[in-house]
Amino acid sequence: MMTVDDIESRPADDDLDMAVGEDAAVDEDDDGAGLYEHFRFVADKGQELLRVDKFLVARLQKSSRNRVQQAAEAGCILVNGKAVKSNYRVKPLDVVQVVMDRPRYEFEIIAEDIPLDIVYEDADLLVVNKPAGLVVHPGHGNYHGTLVNALAWHFKDTPDYDVSDPRLGLVHRIDKDTSGLLVVAKTPDAKTALGRQFFEKTTKREYVAMVWGHPDPADGRIEGNIGRNPRDRLQMAVFPDGDQGKHAVTHYFTQQTLAYVSVVKCVLETGRTHQIRVHMKHIGHPLFNDARYGGDAILRGVVSGSYRQFVEHCRQVCPRQALHARTLGFRHPRTGEEMFFTAPVPPDMQELIDRWTAYAAGLNC
Repeated sequence: MMTVDDIESRPADDDLDMAVGEDAAVDEDDDGAGLYEHFRFVADKGQELLRVDKFLVARLQKSSRNRVQQAAEAGCILVNGKAVKSNYRVKPLDVVQVVMDRPRYEFEIIAEDIPLDIVYEDADLLVVNKPAGLVVHPGHGNYHGTLVNALAWHFKDTPDYDVSDPRLGLVHRIDKDTSGLLVVAKTPDAKTALGRQFFEKTTKREYVAMVWGHPDPADGRIEGNIGRNPRDRLQMAVFPDGDQGKHAVTHYFTQQTLAYVSVVKCVLETGRTHQIRVHMKHIGHPLFNDARYGGDAILRGVVSGSYRQFVEHCRQVCPRQALHARTLGFRHPRTGEEMFFTAPVPPDMQELIDRWTAYAAGLNC
């Protein structure tokens, strides 16, 4: 996601409903979703009509008009909660926000020797296969041991890479307990180009998940606005179209039906916070062992002592939501070449699938 220079200005209001922490802020997918507010301004009652790029340049020290225009092009400039272009004219009492794809770093990023599964790397970008359990960005109790700390170590001998520079780094994010592919931009131009692809929804992203039950129909399209749950701000929820939240579409395809669960492929048309997890719960099929959305309960099957023990063993094998970002595709930011990467299902999810496969065979399912 394109960003503006991370410079000092008036911080966001404390009571702003902004993302807090990795789990609360991050979707499996992040083109325009789960963004963090870095700056917020409210236009005066007597504000004359003024282009938003000029409005912000006058208030953001050390930030050029070109940088603000690039940020607007990538959807990082919001007025009254909606992305605007740089020629939008600010009106009295408009709320103007600058949002970025990561929280503000209020502290030094410490390089830490954390192993990285690097799938691909060149002078412009890096593709990494993130393991489950690894937080992406430092902040809110996770100041060490994150993917950004690992990247700081990886690039410690690269003078042109500053891990604190918002013009570089991760272009999107996935949840702490979701595994899979992420792309990292090594130059400002690469982040601009890649961020635009995520914003314009031209990237290709495919996930594999295990869900409770058997979706009917087996393949389908889920459409429903996603926004923060007013009763639990750590959750997202589906709202009626035009009511609350942001437009979201998930396509799912059943790959296997195994007794009381299914393995599905999910293809994203949009990227919203917790999109796959929320949409699958919305149609009655929460992800297996997804504690935040009720998937850690036994939701299907005849409950017996042996069955409960089997499910508990499955939870121990895969102690997180069963979700993996398997495929990532985009155009190379410099050459324009189409690139596709695949990360195999990790061992914990594969063992989970194998256990349910064997269980279903025992039931002659």
